[in-house]
Amino acid sequence: TLSWTVDIYNPATGEDFVLGLKEITLPDGVTRPYSVWLSGNYPRALDGLTRILSLDMRVMDPAWIGMKLRKLLDYPEPLGDFMAFVPGTRRQQNWPSTVAYLAQLIIHRYAMLGVLDERGYPTREMGILESPRDDNEPKLMQGALCNECGNHTVIRKDGCDFCTACGAVGTCG
Repeated sequence: TLSWTVDIYNPATGEDFVLGLKEITLPDGVTRPYSVWLSGNYPRALDGLTRILSLDMRVMDPAWIGMKLRKLLDYPEPLGDFMAFVPGTRRQQNWPSTVAYLAQLIIHRYAMLGVLDERGYPTREMGILESPRDDNEPKLMQGALCNECGNHTVIRKDGCDFCTACGAVGTCG
């Protein structure tokens, strides 16, 4: 198996450890991480995070792990923010926590392999997960509450209230 490792040091918390990603080459020739591990002086609470992320990495659609990692990018830690290099550059940035920095490093590795872009979005849509909408796109309007099925899918159709989920017809006029 292939592996990618990087040293992480957070002087604010005294954490000094290694992040490792085990990788596999799939039958279609794409190499993807399938497991994440830590070694050294790190909070043991991160063991649970690495186990969950390792399971998430095994989901076929890379949009899933991209979504999970993007959610961790802003994860704050009390007195845990620190300066570290932005992966792939010689520029430093303030990171809100060790967890946020781990997430960015993993996204960077996925980007190096061509699976995700540097923002954590898939480079190739698989169609399993719905791709996130751009913030500039108009929001979908939610319908009124249907008394029959409980969904917010009641619209006005031909002068009557009509539920697009169950077909119930409400008041007209």
